[in-house]
Amino acid sequence: MSAIKVAPVVLCGGSGTRLWPLSRKSFPKQFLVLSGSQSLFQQAVSRLSCLGALDISLDEMLIVTNEEHRFLVLDQLREVPGVTAKLLLEPVAKNTAPALTLAALQAIVDTNDPVMVVTPADQTVTNDDAYTEALQNSIRLAAEGNIVILGITPNRPDKGFGYIKKSGNVGDYGDFRVEKFVEKPNLETANQYLISGEFAWNSGIFVVRASIWLSALKEFRPNIFHSTSKSFARRNLDQNFVRPDPEIFDGIPSESIDYAVIEHCSDSCFPVRMIPLDAGWNDLGSWDSVWQVGERNDNGNVVFGDAILSETKNTLIHSSHRLVATIGLNDLVIIETADAILVADRKLSQQVKMIVDKLEADGREEVASHRKVMRPWGWYDTIDEGDRFKVKRIQVNPGASLSLQKHAKRAEHWVVVKGTAEVTCGDQVITLKENESTFIPLGEQHRLSNPSTDILEIIEVQSGAYLGEDDIERFKDNYGR
Repeated sequence: MSAIKVAPVVLCGGSGTRLWPLSRKSFPKQFLVLSGSQSLFQQAVSRLSCLGALDISLDEMLIVTNEEHRFLVLDQLREVPGVTAKLLLEPVAKNTAPALTLAALQAIVDTNDPVMVVTPADQTVTNDDAYTEALQNSIRLAAEGNIVILGITPNRPDKGFGYIKKSGNVGDYGDFRVEKFVEKPNLETANQYLISGEFAWNSGIFVVRASIWLSALKEFRPNIFHSTSKSFARRNLDQNFVRPDPEIFDGIPSESIDYAVIEHCSDSCFPVRMIPLDAGWNDLGSWDSVWQVGERNDNGNVVFGDAILSETKNTLIHSSHRLVATIGLNDLVIIETADAILVADRKLSQQVKMIVDKLEADGREEVASHRKVMRPWGWYDTIDEGDRFKVKRIQVNPGASLSLQKHAKRAEHWVVVKGTAEVTCGDQVITLKENESTFIPLGEQHRLSNPSTDILEIIEVQSGAYLGEDDIERFKDNYGR
């Protein structure tokens, strides 16, 4: 008997607004390290890469992410040994149904109809062995033509999750028939579900053969099927990047996997089975859930970073830059970053999204990016700014270059503090070592490169009438911007 071909799929397109201010649009929660030493995305990739067995053969991983995050994904993938992946780049976010459809279309091109194991990139699991066993059984069940979803056994009434009602006798793989799906209930209903023992939380982890997903989507949401297929058919290939046609993709309805397909399958020709997952799962959908999975001290506090606590209980503190000191607090969330601080009742932490909506309405930069901004060539950190000046700390990776560019409204002074810089300024190309500096006049074409195998770090002082990031005219760029 030949092994079941499996395409691992990671859906990496979420914005993580409920974990602001640590999660931002340009660096959403799946790329954060919130438990252990790996980011949530890296943990998801690592777990999927361990699913192989004598009867299960893993193909290249498929990662569906936003065009804007492609270099973040590549950087973090490099730190996960033994994993190769193809990146399907969404020009705009369209929820999980179109994302999974892109993966299914690519999987059929690559592998001729494999079983897809589909997981979000922003979940945690504490028992990897139980997770692997549940998914391997799900793969075997899906290979027989079923749509399989992992259900989490509830340990508390929670109105933040969708619920699955199971029924019937247990199957050969520890599976149950799915009777119905229920949207997020109120707390009283959630408590009734917990007492009944008939319900599980919807994990958002699906296992399904690619052709079956496409057939079900065509049955229940033909508009999503046809428009996504057209966009994929006109895709652009750039090494490991797969870009669907942006104009067609922009017109695809935005719907979740559950709403578009899964919730319609119970009474159809597409059988849905649920396999229970008891593996210390959490989707980290709020700061309260980060506290739930964190390592608590004797007073129930979870602390990341530099903090001094006095008479404080059941509180989450995450300090990124400064000392946080507390006295006499209970059930709070305190999140400190370089440019924003959140203080909230832990039980109301789901409402952080209201703050994000307000920031967005006000056009505040804090909703989109951190003070330290990641770039494909490295990063920059705005360490000071005022009237007609801005000071940045810039780090350039070995062998990397910024774009050849010019500015219409500012001049720049560069001082090398670490490494070696190759500076193009007009017709000149010069090399600068530590403690050496140069001046980039307003309107002059220029480029900063790191020709060495060591990190390059400079201090940049901008001066001028306008210092916004949009005052850049690019002429050559290694990253297609």
